[in-house]
Amino acid sequence: MPYEPDLQRAAEVLNEGKRVAMLVGAGAMHAADEVVQVADTLGAGVAKALLGKAALPDDLPGVTGSIGLLGTKASWEMMKECDTLLMVGSSFPYSEFLPKEGQARGVQIDIQGRMLGIRYPMEVNLVGDSAETLAALLPYLKRKDNRSWRQKIDKSIQEWNRILEAHAHVEAHPLNPALVYHELNKRLPENAIFSADSGSSATWYARYLKFRKGMMGSLSGNLATMGPAVPYAVAAKFAYPERPVFALAGDGAMQMNGINELISVSKYWKEWKDPRFFCLVLNNRDLNMVTWEMRAQAGEPKFDPSQELPDFGYAQFAQSLGLRGVKIERPDEVGKLLDVALGADRPCVIEAVVDPEFPMMPPHVTLKEATAYVKAVLKGDPNAGEMVKDTLKTAVATVFKSKGRKGEE
Repeated sequence: MPYEPDLQRAAEVLNEGKRVAMLVGAGAMHAADEVVQVADTLGAGVAKALLGKAALPDDLPGVTGSIGLLGTKASWEMMKECDTLLMVGSSFPYSEFLPKEGQARGVQIDIQGRMLGIRYPMEVNLVGDSAETLAALLPYLKRKDNRSWRQKIDKSIQEWNRILEAHAHVEAHPLNPALVYHELNKRLPENAIFSADSGSSATWYARYLKFRKGMMGSLSGNLATMGPAVPYAVAAKFAYPERPVFALAGDGAMQMNGINELISVSKYWKEWKDPRFFCLVLNNRDLNMVTWEMRAQAGEPKFDPSQELPDFGYAQFAQSLGLRGVKIERPDEVGKLLDVALGADRPCVIEAVVDPEFPMMPPHVTLKEATAYVKAVLKGDPNAGEMVKDTLKTAVATVFKSKGRKGEE
């Protein structure tokens, strides 16, 4: 537990701030009540590092969602406009998504002293358990009567949600992956547990799945290792056999180890109290995240020999194991077939055949990223036509959906 003078110094920094932003991670997973109380007192918004996605429900006021390249525009805007940063239980490493140095005063809470001050120059560092430290800090904090900053954050969250919906309904061939996750989010069962793979699946997981109280989720947050979705989900199901579990994977990870893990599922599922186990596979025959990283970060076109994957019948394979398998190929059948899958009496593989050229738009496109994208096109990306068309349609949807709704308010 931090010493009282350190708590007082931290409170002084936070009380003097007019635009406080919070960033919470996996270390705050058990501190939801304390985080909510502190955020409400300070009129702060709360962004979540990806490993801390389950730390707070997404339907609470001021929760901006994920942060970083896979994060939300609301989190980006909050970090760029705040004057004070309170980081709790997070080692989020991407400093370009935090306030610029000198922009904000900082307070950090972490149980490991070696993690303090390494991501952002903090004015006050507090070593201690997240829940206990926040509870000890709370009596020193003064409630901010001016709520305009929180109100601005809430409007930004609402606008981002409209943008997500617009992106989900952009036409793609054969299927928009965002639409699949948008429709899945409407149908999430209570107390569900999620594991996401490293790749494009992590993007849609981070943005479209709105966690409610009691939900859990994880992924390879430190190493971004391919292949954890199905093994993580199997482990979660053994730990919580009474809860529904979702493995969210791409076809690259499924071909690496996921299809083998389905054999384990077929062996053990009858021992589980609740048979609901779902594996959602995005089948685009592409190592999609790396393809887009090559384009948007290195300025290199897709290299087919390393990126293309052989086709494989994931739903059909599940059926051969005695599991359920559902294959989605058209936008008009997404909702209906998700309902069929979620109502299955045994584990089910949901195979969605999606467009590899649909872009994972970052919350803010930098000049460097835009320049790299253009270079990839000019160097002869094999799918440049579809890639540019899908990107333009998504960008237009972002602008007009946002502007149109603003005009209605």
